[in-house]
Amino acid sequence: MLVYPSSNDLSNRSLRFSTGQLALRRREIGTRWRRLPAARQALLALAHLRCGDTYARLAAGFGIGIATVYRYIREAVDLLAALAPTLTEAMETIQEKAFVTLDGTLLPIDRIAADTPHYSGKHKRHGMNVQVLTDPFGRLLWASPALPGSTHGLTAARQHGIIDALVDAGLSCWADKAYQGTGEPVRVPFRGRRLKRWKRRHNTTHAKIRCVGEQAMATLKGWRLLRKLRCSTNRITDVVKAVLVLHHASA
Repeated sequence: MLVYPSSNDLSNRSLRFSTGQLALRRREIGTRWRRLPAARQALLALAHLRCGDTYARLAAGFGIGIATVYRYIREAVDLLAALAPTLTEAMETIQEKAFVTLDGTLLPIDRIAADTPHYSGKHKRHGMNVQVLTDPFGRLLWASPALPGSTHGLTAARQHGIIDALVDAGLSCWADKAYQGTGEPVRVPFRGRRLKRWKRRHNTTHAKIRCVGEQAMATLKGWRLLRKLRCSTNRITDVVKAVLVLHHASA
């Protein structure tokens, strides 16, 4: 197998943060020796998350076995995911913002037609539904656990308790038409083709404010692993949480 050097566009801050967490974990469990030092294990996990490299390619590049790659990446992802803020913790930060943007995205997965719960009729593909909250500047604040792709955005928001949390915080939120019916805290555009002029102006202003939240989606999709997930659907929530923690660590 040919092996070649590659690059990663993440900052050194992400690597230092991951290395520190892994080194601390090794001291806690009393690890004496491993095939890779903590810094190399952190780089291995970052290469998988950011570049979407397969276990086989990473095993060849780092000179270790595929099973070892799997264990090292799973350990790193679990460790980072445990540091992700809960919705309650995130609301403490969100309350300091003027308003937030709520939106959902579909993370594609490699599932067959028989996996109906994961099929999104809107996107015409299989995936997992993730809801995100962003600040007025489009910075990612919080990401929800992943639900099957067939879950409607409004249903997912209610199931995660996002609407209730916004009501309790008394915080304004901007969202698209999919979230109509959520009530006062969530502002959505008017629906319909023949709208009055003032409603069209409202929708234009609403779109200008809400479109900033699309930066958070670009942030998520910047991690290539999330563009086509091939792992178990039970692991996707931890992957998203790990990405969120790394995003905040590098900010």
